Amino acid sequence: MPSVPSRLWRAAASVVGARIEYRDPVVVRRKVESHQVRPDSYAPPRWLDRACAVDLHARCGWPCYEVAPRSGPHLREVLYLHGGAYIDQVSGMHWRMARLLAQRLRARVSVPVHPLAPDGTAERVVPEITALARDLVDRGEGATALVGDSAGGGLAVAAAQRMRDEGGHQPSRLVLISPWLDVTMDNPDIPAVEPYDPELSREGLRFAGRLWAGPLDPADPRVSPLNGDLAGLPPCTVFIGTRDVLNPDTRRFRERAEDAGVPVEFHEAEGQIHVYPLYPIPEGRRARARIVAALE
Repeated sequence: MPSVPSRLWRAAASVVGARIEYRDPVVVRRKVESHQVRPDSYAPPRWLDRACAVDLHARCGWPCYEVAPRSGPHLREVLYLHGGAYIDQVSGMHWRMARLLAQRLRARVSVPVHPLAPDGTAERVVPEITALARDLVDRGEGATALVGDSAGGGLAVAAAQRMRDEGGHQPSRLVLISPWLDVTMDNPDIPAVEPYDPELSREGLRFAGRLWAGPLDPADPRVSPLNGDLAGLPPCTVFIGTRDVLNPDTRRFRERAEDAGVPVEFHEAEGQIHVYPLYPIPEGRRARARIVAALE
């Protein structure tokens, strides 16, 4: 059963669900069209400059921000891949997570601002994110982790699979927060969860997933990494709520990864919604503490 503080979840769910609007494919389409005409800002908020040292680079031909402690050395590298169904830009909750990782772990956190669908597709973006991850692993003096929420979690797994196939040094850990691992949304267990998810629906995500797939089949492992080989991936720490339509595929990922010999630290929060570790609720704070502990 949800804990008493989960009453806060109900208020957050109504606000977040109304703002994000990934349930109705018509609304999702209009969102994409609006972004084509007037793209959202990807710049970090001003408070981040006051809290951390923020640098901007143009890796892969895209903006890539580095968020690090304001003083002293950084001890590890983190590549943070933001969510947003591949159609929405990095937002305040993602920058807050980057700040947390930089300050609590004394990490240099790289946040790439990759092209969004339909301009940015898996065929274009996955190889470039893999190259960036490879650069961070090779240059890092300490551990290097890939962290991703929602679509960013799927992108992190796809990049890790490609790094494994290419050989060489691998990330030390994957941290996946409500990862979107199969854009087909064909898991037969999803319909039982969908009525309880205030943010996401199969049809809304399928529309965004087809844009991300571009010329590829949506079931292609570059698009839907759950369909690829999971053997040889780094140890994984995974967070998912029970009121998240991505829960069934996340459970499937755990089963397939463990069957392939990948250690999986799995945190399933009863009654929680999509990407709950990013929200300012008690369950979110506990999840963030576990993320820091997993990466230390």
